Amino acid sequence: MEQGFLPICREDMQAQGWDSVDFVYVSGDAYVDHPSFGHAIITRVLSAHGYRVGIIPQPDWKDKKSIMEFGEPRLGFLVSAGNMDSMVNHYSVSKKRRKTDAFTPGGVMGKRPDYAVVVYSNLIRQVYKHTPIILGGIEASLRRLAHYDYWSDRLKRSVLLDSGADIISYGMGERSIIEIAEALDSGIAVKDITFIDGTVCKVKSLDSVYDAVILPSFEELREDKLNYARSFYTQYCNTDPFSGKRLAEPYQDAHLYVVQNPPSKPLSQEEMDDVYAYPYMRTYHPSYEKDGGVPAITEVKFSLTSNRGCFGGCSFCALTFHQGRILQTRSHESLIREAKLLIQDKDFKGYIHDVGGPTANFRQPSCQKQLTLGVCKEKQCLFPKPCRNLKVSHEDYIILLRKLKALPGVKKVFIRSGIRFDYVMADKDDAFLRELCKDHVSGQLKVAPEHVSDVVLRKMGKPENSVYQAFVKKYKQMNQQLGKNQFLVPYLMSSHPGSGLKEAVELAEHIRDLGYMPEQVQDFYPTPSTISTCMYYTGVDPRNMEPVYVPKNPHEKAMQRALIQYRDPKNYQLVLEALKKAGRMDLVGFDKHCLIRPRQKVKDGEHQIHTKQGKTQKKTIRNVHKKKFKKQTGR
Repeated sequence: MEQGFLPICREDMQAQGWDSVDFVYVSGDAYVDHPSFGHAIITRVLSAHGYRVGIIPQPDWKDKKSIMEFGEPRLGFLVSAGNMDSMVNHYSVSKKRRKTDAFTPGGVMGKRPDYAVVVYSNLIRQVYKHTPIILGGIEASLRRLAHYDYWSDRLKRSVLLDSGADIISYGMGERSIIEIAEALDSGIAVKDITFIDGTVCKVKSLDSVYDAVILPSFEELREDKLNYARSFYTQYCNTDPFSGKRLAEPYQDAHLYVVQNPPSKPLSQEEMDDVYAYPYMRTYHPSYEKDGGVPAITEVKFSLTSNRGCFGGCSFCALTFHQGRILQTRSHESLIREAKLLIQDKDFKGYIHDVGGPTANFRQPSCQKQLTLGVCKEKQCLFPKPCRNLKVSHEDYIILLRKLKALPGVKKVFIRSGIRFDYVMADKDDAFLRELCKDHVSGQLKVAPEHVSDVVLRKMGKPENSVYQAFVKKYKQMNQQLGKNQFLVPYLMSSHPGSGLKEAVELAEHIRDLGYMPEQVQDFYPTPSTISTCMYYTGVDPRNMEPVYVPKNPHEKAMQRALIQYRDPKNYQLVLEALKKAGRMDLVGFDKHCLIRPRQKVKDGEHQIHTKQGKTQKKTIRNVHKKKFKKQTGR
């Protein structure tokens, strides 16, 4: 196992005493050797197994020399867009270019290309015609089969074909990458590596593929969106490592098949501990210091990853396709060892910022059968109601938090990852809620009800609004008992499939009753490989093929977003228009239940001012301007 940073240039490689490398890892992110970054984990796993790995972070995709830094690797290139899909990294939901990139030194935007894995792989192919290329990371993982691409507004082929790569290691790749490396190292040609779980390959015939479920061809998917909805749901039902089937997607124009093998088996707790015990440097490469470092490290530097996977099953989340629904956890001992490393850091101020994962308060599989039989294909653990087989307990998490809090040098342990409030409500014991409010909230607890309309919540795969309202009441009562003045900050989403103006107004009324305006609004973002994105593209819910209303018009989306921030004066006209269209002009007025007040109008040289009594006082525009001038200047 290599100590220090892995090589990022030929000089580093030679300093290691190497004349070549086994793998070159090309990443769209800057090199940050921290276990929150995919490139750090995969390169450390390979290094631990004796492979020499060089890293080329953010190569110049316009210059093929940039990927020739280490020469031709002995076994292959590993290519990833980084910790985010490059298109999400580059563009807002309104398709406007973002100004900063947290995964680049100095936060500079533009250091990676759009559709990064495709561009990087094609760049490599210009130089190395036959060297194996293995794709990984979330961009490749979620684009592994035909997928709807929001930015081009069309259905795209598997990224394996457009990139010219040989294999995709999808999901969490610790197992599959080692099996690929061992197969290549043993002399197996990359075109013959068609059998590894957690991988996607391409074949010209199905002679070497057994027990595959044949999906509709890409041509059939393009011809009829309903074919895509059916195909997507087949994929969704085969994301489990124990029950998932092998899938084959035909491409008749290319006369080949893209084959998805079943997902890799989840890591045991011992294996998870090993992954996080590698000698990470836990910061960005020192070459970035001159540029101000890599901003993304700030959020994770003093946080602990407690688990992987999520059985929450939200429709708009891609975790089902990437990490899966089976919980994988680290041991208390592993987390305490890492916490002690944090405490030794010169910048540590006594605060552990987070102990969590996709969902902080999940610390065990939802039921024991998952570890042998897998998750239920067509049922959710928490939606629409908690499953009767759901094992609800926060006991292990409470003990873990108490151990961390008791470490010398630790002042406070916060929880910033998402809390599943429906899981909290399903727990008959209030011990965790008490512990949470007492010791682990920094004045505000962020939760994600997402919406208040049950119509929309059903499409989101979220619990009924009544569950959230019950949690709000319980949270307030607990804080009162503890003598604390702590608040809830709800994450809310506009324009999700199923949300019309009626539902958007319902959400605005809820915000009115809360008495605050959210500073940020998440407009639904159609990212690859989610149920919600499938609904957005096809207009049907793939789970039952029923039609779904989808707000696509940019102006309607702007109205829905404005309703959430109806108090902002800039949104007045959009809110007024939305209320008119929704037939809710009863919300325009001076009563407490109203969202906005009538505004003054200018008509025929007179300035009309609507007073609270509804009377109209007429004054000349000149007089109004005089009064304003006097008020502003004091003259």
